Amino acid sequence: MNVHESEKLAGILDARGYLETNERQEADILVINTCCIRENAENRVLGNLGYIKKLKENKRGLIVAVCGCMTQQKDAAQRIKARCPFVDIIFGTHNFFMFGEYLDAAEKGKKVLDILETEGDTIEGMRVKRAHGVNAWVNIMYGCDNYCAYCVVPLVRGRERSRKPEAILEEVEKLLDSGYKEITLLGQNVNSYCSEDKFGRKVDFARLLERAASFNQKYRLRFTTSHPKDFTDDVIQVIAHNPNIPEFIHLPAQSGSDRILALMNRKYTSKQYLSRIDTIRKYMPDVGLSSDIMVGFPTETESDFLDTLRLIQEVRYHNLYTFIFSPRKETAAYAMEGQIERAIADERFARLIEVQTKIGLELTEGLIGKSFEVLCDTYLEKTGVSRGKTRAGRIISFKTHADLTGQFLDVEVTHNKNTNLFGQVKK
Repeated sequence: MNVHESEKLAGILDARGYLETNERQEADILVINTCCIRENAENRVLGNLGYIKKLKENKRGLIVAVCGCMTQQKDAAQRIKARCPFVDIIFGTHNFFMFGEYLDAAEKGKKVLDILETEGDTIEGMRVKRAHGVNAWVNIMYGCDNYCAYCVVPLVRGRERSRKPEAILEEVEKLLDSGYKEITLLGQNVNSYCSEDKFGRKVDFARLLERAASFNQKYRLRFTTSHPKDFTDDVIQVIAHNPNIPEFIHLPAQSGSDRILALMNRKYTSKQYLSRIDTIRKYMPDVGLSSDIMVGFPTETESDFLDTLRLIQEVRYHNLYTFIFSPRKETAAYAMEGQIERAIADERFARLIEVQTKIGLELTEGLIGKSFEVLCDTYLEKTGVSRGKTRAGRIISFKTHADLTGQFLDVEVTHNKNTNLFGQVKK
């Protein structure tokens, strides 16, 4: 989500004649698009601002903008203004589309601090300066209504708002015509997508997914992120029956303990989650699965943690995004009793990684000798090494005689190094 919003900010800058530079010292404007999901992200913002302050002192006319989730938090913008008075523009998540106006004011020497408290409508037609490559991001909705106890997203992104299906499908078609081979649909919970088409007919996520995958081209349609409680059978069947939708699903579990899941306000049990996995594998036996797992949530016991390990061992994920609980102000979990000592959380986290590494290695070694259709997305000219993903989301490195980025290739896995796969293009 943040990557794509940065592309939109870059589109506004591009429309005003700014060119991108990889060197901060060369920049006439620096934009920090922030995240606040975890404390470490906020600390990195403040660290970067400390460095930028020195740049600002040495370069007259340098414009500094800070925006995004961190600034949308209660009183955060005011704190940044007080701590970093050299920042010229501060705005939140609800008014990205107004960045051009703020920039015009800053170029005239005016300071801007504008945080909208309500999210308003979805904005269409924003210019986007997309990163070069194979994949393009497409927002289908904004905000979240789930209010998980640990998550600040509903507080900084607002309630769920879905884009009109016609606007989404038009954007997808234009991207395909422009040469993109992979489209990723974005939402905090894509399964909650719900809108109406121009004829007043309801369009849910399954129907949108089906229509977005129906263009007469060869491409891959991915999506992120899903919520287990909303991942319905009709979505599973659309994925299974459409050749343009790869068999890869990211389905965050967060915990394997029913007690912790209830405290998290996740609205499903481990049994219900595993039932979803069983249904997915019924229709897609070779599906690639990944998940989010958190350790150290308030009151988590050793028994709760072992439930999580059992879940991981039963599902056998291809990949895990693992986190230690990070308390976020204004969330329900922030004030909960039973905060876990960091040393205990660190020890559990290490055991979690050990279990998943073993599973990942076993799954990787089981792929040696097999062949897969790979969408090539990277070429390293110096070494002649290319990389690409299988339909199940596994990354394979292989030698090519030229840059074949954007092409679909048949690649045989020849060996592995830990969980990294290597192969050769089949002739």
